[in-house]
Amino acid sequence: MESILYGRELLIEELTEELNKAIQREEIQPQRREAAIEKKGKLFCQRCQGEMIPVKAQHCFCHKPCAYCRHCLKMGKVRKCASFYSFAEVNKFEEHSGNLLAWQGELSDQQEGAAQDIMTSIDQKETRLLWAVTGAGKTEMLFPGIEKALKNKERVCIASPRIDVCLELAPRIQAAFPTVSYSLLYGDMEEAYQYRQLTIATTHQLYRFKEAFDLLIIDEIDAFPFENDRSLQMAAEKARKKSSTLIYLSATPNRKMQQELKAGKIKATILPARYHGYPLPVPRMQWCAQWNKKLLTYFKRTTFGKVFAQKIKEEQKFLIFAPNIQWMIEFEAQLKNLYPELNFASVSSTDPLRKEKVLKMRANHYDFLITTTILERGVTFPNIDVFVLGAEEGIYTEAALVQIAGRCGRSADYPTGEVVFFHDGKSLAMKRAIKQIKKMNQLAGKRGLIK
Repeated sequence: MESILYGRELLIEELTEELNKAIQREEIQPQRREAAIEKKGKLFCQRCQGEMIPVKAQHCFCHKPCAYCRHCLKMGKVRKCASFYSFAEVNKFEEHSGNLLAWQGELSDQQEGAAQDIMTSIDQKETRLLWAVTGAGKTEMLFPGIEKALKNKERVCIASPRIDVCLELAPRIQAAFPTVSYSLLYGDMEEAYQYRQLTIATTHQLYRFKEAFDLLIIDEIDAFPFENDRSLQMAAEKARKKSSTLIYLSATPNRKMQQELKAGKIKATILPARYHGYPLPVPRMQWCAQWNKKLLTYFKRTTFGKVFAQKIKEEQKFLIFAPNIQWMIEFEAQLKNLYPELNFASVSSTDPLRKEKVLKMRANHYDFLITTTILERGVTFPNIDVFVLGAEEGIYTEAALVQIAGRCGRSADYPTGEVVFFHDGKSLAMKRAIKQIKKMNQLAGKRGLIK
């Protein structure tokens, strides 16, 4: 019963009815912490560190002048008058005998080196950045370290800012460790939380943990919203034990982290090549004048329209990235009018069927898929080309464009492909993304990692 509070910190309304009654009868006595803390005359939320908004007495259950946190409101309302309940993490797990890892693949030399670095960091309880290009096989490199931690009866969490990444990662982890039960935590999960040695979660779910994890792995640290949200970064620190291992994963660490790396402030392992030994596809820039208007009116006469027709003729699958949802919907309608015989769909963050559509694309049900940046990372299709429309738009940062380009050529059976940035004026982000990809290919070449 009380296991749901091991290494967790919850409001009274987040507890089960049974646990709530046990606390009231003092049958169990969890640690209790006030939900708000005062600093320099201001109130801050103890869950997310956000500043609280004052409310009048008539607007709160306590009937006193109170306050609430708006920053983490979607996780449940935190009021000044509330308290958090928790039990210290006890690592109450069964002993594991024999091999836990069922994955039968082989790591390349660079992957093996990265896996050894991770295990060293686990032994030394340190922080490490794993900077690996898209398609380098980051997940597989984690397997030996995860197995090591599990055998040591340590609690492990793999977190990502993106739900899609967690949903794609979960079955891979389950297949690799079939005898280890795990929890998958995200905002709209249907199953109730259960205490597990292995957890896969969105970074927002880390708000509810307190000194729980011996090994915390954060994938896609450059992804929205983790990179720019200080409270999420603090939640990650709160979720791990004081003596623990923190592994950051990224194909595109931000400039601040790159500077810390150069200054020797953070340990890092850099993998500039993909596991199959082929170079990253280098995007080319293609001018497409007034793309936002002409693709909706004179599609077949545009530069992209001609490339599109050729790919359809070749029966080559591809992804089309659009800069915003509303324009994408209009564009999809235009293509359905022009090409009623083709099978395709569009996906975005607001699409309740996006998981099903991604599966259909992977199963070759669609000729192509139109998407917003929701699919810039965390998804793999075996044989696709990638086209970015309006690549000069602000939504396409350097990191986003590198990730988008990284959807191409990921499979060993199809290690090459075409990436095109269609634009109405070259942006600095476009130039920097191409420069970064070329730089990684050059580094991989120098290390003898390119076929």
